Amino acid sequence: MERRDFLKAVGFGTATMALSGCANATQRIRFGANRKKPNIVYIIADDLGYAEVGCYGQKKIKTPNIDKLASQGMKFTQHYSGNPVCAPSRCVLMTGKHSGHSQVRGNKQVGGNEGWKLGATTGGQWPLKAGTITVAKILKDAGYRTGAFGKWGLGRVGTTGDPNKQGFDHFFGYICQRQAHTYYPNHLWRDGKVQWLEGNKDGKEQDYSHDLIANEALKFIKTYRGKPFFLYVPFTIPHVALQVPEDSLAEYKGKWPDPPYTGDKGYFPHQNPRACYAAMVTRMDRDVGRIMSLLKDLNLEDNTIVMFTSDNGPTFNGGSDSAFFESARPLRGLKGSVYEGGIRVPFIVRWPGKIKAASTSEHICAFWDFLPTCCDTLGVDAPGDIDGISILPTLLGKPGKQKKHKYLYWELRGRQGVRMGKWKAVRTNPNQKIQLYDLNKDIGEQNDVADANPKITAKMAELMITARTKSDVFPLPRPKS
Repeated sequence: MERRDFLKAVGFGTATMALSGCANATQRIRFGANRKKPNIVYIIADDLGYAEVGCYGQKKIKTPNIDKLASQGMKFTQHYSGNPVCAPSRCVLMTGKHSGHSQVRGNKQVGGNEGWKLGATTGGQWPLKAGTITVAKILKDAGYRTGAFGKWGLGRVGTTGDPNKQGFDHFFGYICQRQAHTYYPNHLWRDGKVQWLEGNKDGKEQDYSHDLIANEALKFIKTYRGKPFFLYVPFTIPHVALQVPEDSLAEYKGKWPDPPYTGDKGYFPHQNPRACYAAMVTRMDRDVGRIMSLLKDLNLEDNTIVMFTSDNGPTFNGGSDSAFFESARPLRGLKGSVYEGGIRVPFIVRWPGKIKAASTSEHICAFWDFLPTCCDTLGVDAPGDIDGISILPTLLGKPGKQKKHKYLYWELRGRQGVRMGKWKAVRTNPNQKIQLYDLNKDIGEQNDVADANPKITAKMAELMITARTKSDVFPLPRPKS
């Protein structure tokens, strides 16, 4: 949707009005002079599996702060990421469009293929277009200060996808996803400019990027405590590489026997990979706790919506051990897969006084619901061409008023997945017969019932055609004749 179409859709004036001039958006907000608009904090882990936190069944890795968040809010058991991999999942989150309609449908590298190298500042992923309506732009025009701290992956600096051009007042972290394969880079980005990290030059490992990012997120809260703010925290943990400071590693070191160390495979695997992986997740959990403690100390927690999730399922490389941690249990598949293990993710929402503590929801929802939920919360109209549906009724304990998706859709490099009620269809390549699963009976997607349900299978096949639009940049391969 372009700017003029968005303005028409939400009634903000003529089609020629600039988006930045939408100050009248506040006229549509349901908040009176004596009621503050809620702050919104959205924390997203990178490659964290459905069962890698305690409140979702993890037994080996300690996540007390995330577990506490669930005990104080609502835990969703059927929430889905935007895509099985990083960049397209984040695009879906920002725009409210599923991966059959979104601009970014894969991890497409642009600006050179050296973004993973220390010192390379030209790499990045396929950029969001100019005029894209993002959740950050909508909230900014509603009077919010907006900040993103972590991994971006939706366009390098200097392109239309630069986060500072997509609605964020402030950004600090990794612009290019490939560079985020080390936690000791020699630079990060701050609002369009390179910030060199002196502690990581000449082979030194002193500045742990996750800590720097977490500190910037806390600083943002302190700076804008008196104004409504949208804090987007796309942490890089537990994405490979396996790297963590010794003070975190000590908690797990020697706890389990590790597989043999095989040396550097390109992602710098740790000599104690299982201990390192668990320590990384627990360190991230610590910083979730730091964010929550700061909100409490500043008397902001009652008027702040906090959401926690993951961008896709757990990974399979770089020394990680998803089988050992049962990272996706009881689901099938890992990152990159359109089976449940690649896309079903933890999702927790806390809003004291509004969301019932220690509640659980089986409502089927996905990343593309975040944008309309924000709009619904503020009482502004969402863009008319999105795929998302607000989950605010569910959050407020009004399931009878909750609209439901007719279906959910994902695609990635020829793989397609569709969920329609209890039914889940998967096609892992265009020439493969569609697989059909009844998730009510078979959450692990082990028993293909396509032949026994021809009408449902035919409907799923139709959706795999009609639920998407053509993308020249991210084409869906045609079946071979």
